Parts: sequence; structure tokens; C-alpha cells
Amino acid sequence: MNSLWKLSAVEQAAGIAEGRFSSLDVVDSIISRIESADGEVNAVVDMDATTAREAATAADESVRRGEELGALHGVPVTIKVNVDVEGLANTNGIPAFQDLIAPAHSPVVQNLVDAGAVIVGRTNTPEFSMRGTTDNPLYGLTRNPWNLSMSPGGSSGGAGAAAANGYGAIHHGNDIGGSLRFPSAACGVTTVKPGLGRVPTFNPSATAERGLLSQLMSVQGAICREVRDVRLATEVMIKHDPRDPWHVPMPFRGPDIGRPKVGYCRNNHDYPIHPDIVRNLDRAASILEAAGYAVEEIETPPVTEPARAWFSVAILEIKTTLDPLARQVGSETIQNVFDYFYKMSNMVDAEGYMAGIADRTRMVRDWNVTLADYPLILTPFLMRPGYPTDYDESYDGVKDLFDAAIYSFGLNYLGFPAGNMPMEMVDDLPSGVQIVGQKWREDLILDAMEVIEAEMGVRAFELWQQSGD
Repeated sequence: MNSLWKLSAVEQAAGIAEGRFSSLDVVDSIISRIESADGEVNAVVDMDATTAREAATAADESVRRGEELGALHGVPVTIKVNVDVEGLANTNGIPAFQDLIAPAHSPVVQNLVDAGAVIVGRTNTPEFSMRGTTDNPLYGLTRNPWNLSMSPGGSSGGAGAAAANGYGAIHHGNDIGGSLRFPSAACGVTTVKPGLGRVPTFNPSATAERGLLSQLMSVQGAICREVRDVRLATEVMIKHDPRDPWHVPMPFRGPDIGRPKVGYCRNNHDYPIHPDIVRNLDRAASILEAAGYAVEEIETPPVTEPARAWFSVAILEIKTTLDPLARQVGSETIQNVFDYFYKMSNMVDAEGYMAGIADRTRMVRDWNVTLADYPLILTPFLMRPGYPTDYDESYDGVKDLFDAAIYSFGLNYLGFPAGNMPMEMVDDLPSGVQIVGQKWREDLILDAMEVIEAEMGVRAFELWQQSGD
């Protein structure tokens, strides 16, 4: 039973439901894996083994009584520390928030628990979840399990490292500029950033609402080793919760359109893209084409426009809402990172903010029209190899990361779903490609990613083989 941590969530759920092993067996296996492997990685920063085992025991009792089981019954999951879990502190990586106790579960946590999931721990994030790497004064530095000197990405770096290193099959994260996809790319795992309104979100501990653009850009999702687990977790997480006024309750699977046309965009926007990343893009396009997708090289509507807007319109909102708190309770490092953002930006005033939000509608429309013809668009994600854990502690490092990830935060500004899929290693580190989809068609993204995964394999398995696990 010690190897149960290696199973997918799909396999764990089936095995628990069929009585081939218990939820407690799986939870014990994963707790043992965390305790033995997470020391230097530091991905899981809050683990209550006793509570997790009690929940697993209760799940096993339900199986024995023949009760109706949820899709994730008895399956262990982790939750990022910036989302409310009832009775625990929503610290967001900030020492001053250690007493910010959540009065109730956030919708995404509630949906996972309602489906039977067992929370085994919570994963690390940078301060305010606003960096491309994962470090904070409260929990310390999270490292990439492929290379401990390198970053696991951010801000859901704890989730990405946990997925790669075998701390369970499903790891919650969130994304406002790339925080699901950066760790996915860095750690060789997979994710879908859902579109606006897909997964309900709300933190009961919040004392004020987020700014409008933050509400439009920020989403909840899952990072997993295998695409089928991302699908399973996302289907669970989309259950309606009336606490999120943006949420649209609609089925996960859309109309069957067969193998849709795929637009392939190789535009590097003047960034010196690594040649192996281009080869990975070409490989992904070839795999999809061989599987029956009609792949056509295209130019998308500008991604530079929404990317610039992120750094002009959204940055005004961030400076107005987050900056005062960062100056009050943040470290010098995160204050410097915010200053680098402002140095990179062409910040608008209040009138420009209103005009910018209005112009966002035009940008969304342009992409909508293109995605009507090409329901999936294959793009680069991070156009450079992985980077050291302290890379974003300098202005040049922050600027380079954003320049290399224009297809990340640009798409966040517009609210479209986008998946990240690992391909071949680049400079001995994982690297991924991005697939953008129509609104409400995360299912099509996942279908395409499963086709690629079937050809490329599950990257994390190679990590375990290297370490003898």
C-alpha cells in the first residue's frame, strides 16, 4: 500500500469505491510520501495528519455503509494557503495574517469536500500570491523537485512542486497572471486555467471585495500530474455556489464538435524564444494533426494589447488596493517586486482605468471572433527555460519573466481558459506549451492535452524514476 501515492485521482477514487484499498490507506501513503520527500522542497507548509486520517476513516465508513459516493470520495487533495479552509488561517504567505481564521470554506474548497475529497495539507505561495516564484517570510522557500536551485514557479508553486513530487494527485491553485500555468510549466505537470465564471470563488474571511479587474482576471483551478485528474477536479470544482455573482452554472461538457480546428501561433513578440521551446511547439502541433485535428498556422488578435493593459490598467488597481497593505505588512522583497511592476508599467489614471475596462470588451470580442473559427489556439507559454529561485528579486529578472510570458498574463486580462501541457525538457528542466480555448470549453482543451499526453507520457514519472521512487 505504500505506493498508492503514485496512483491518479481517477484510480484512487475507483479503488476506494470498489474496496480494493481504503481512503486511509491512500492518505497514509501520501502523508508518508510528504514526510519523507518534502524536506528541502517545502511544498506542503501546513499538514494536519490527524485530521486528514479522521476524514479518511469517515470516508471509509461511508463506503462500508453503502452510501452514495462523490466523484472524489476519500481522495486526498491539497489547498493553496491563500484560499479559505474553515478554521484555518488564510495567510497568503504573510506573517501578519496568521490569525486571519476562515469562518467557512471557500466555494472551491466546499465543492471538493462535498465530492468527498480529503484535505491532507495546504501548499505554499509567495507573499500576496504576486510573484513568479514561491517564497515568503512565514513558510520560507519552495524549491523545484527537478532541481532544488530552481524555482517551482509561482504563485501556486507549492501546488506545482507537490504534484510533481507525488504528494497526491490533485492540488488546488489559482491564477491571476499565470499562477497555475507557471508552476505547471516549471514542474512538468499539467493544468487548465478556467475561464471567467467557470469555478466559483469567494473568501469568507475577506473584509472587502477585490477590485473589478482582479475579479475578472483571477480564477481557481487544479494542478495535477495527469490530464484526466485535471478534468475530474475541474468538473467537481465548477458546481454552482451563490456566493460568487460571476459564476455561471452550466454543464462542463459542451456540444460535440469532433476534432476542432487548431490555430497555431508561433509569434514570439520579439522575445528571444529558446529554440527547443519552438521545437516543443512544433511537436505539439504535429501530435494534434496526426490525431485528426486540423492545425493551421495563424496570427491571433494582438496579445500585446491585453498584456500592456495588464501593466497599465490592472496595475493601477493593484497599486490602489494591494500596495498600501504590502507597505504595511509585506517584506522588503515583495515591496521591491511591486516597485518593479510600477517601473515596467505605463500606469493610467482614474479616467484611463474606466476607458481601459471599456476597451477590454473590444479585445475580448476580437479573440472571441477568432476562437469561433479556431476553437483551440496553440501558443508558447514561457518562452525561456526555467529560472533560479531568486530570479525575480531583481528588476531585470521580473521584466524578463513577464516578457517571456506575454501569452500568460495577456490571456488572464481577457478571461479566456488556457491549459498548460509539459513537453520535452529544455536545458534539463520541464517546459510546456499553452492551449487557449473558447469560453466554457475547458473540455476541448483537456481533450487536446490528453492526446498530447498519450504521445509524450507523464513527465512526473520520469522524476520519480530518477530519484529511485
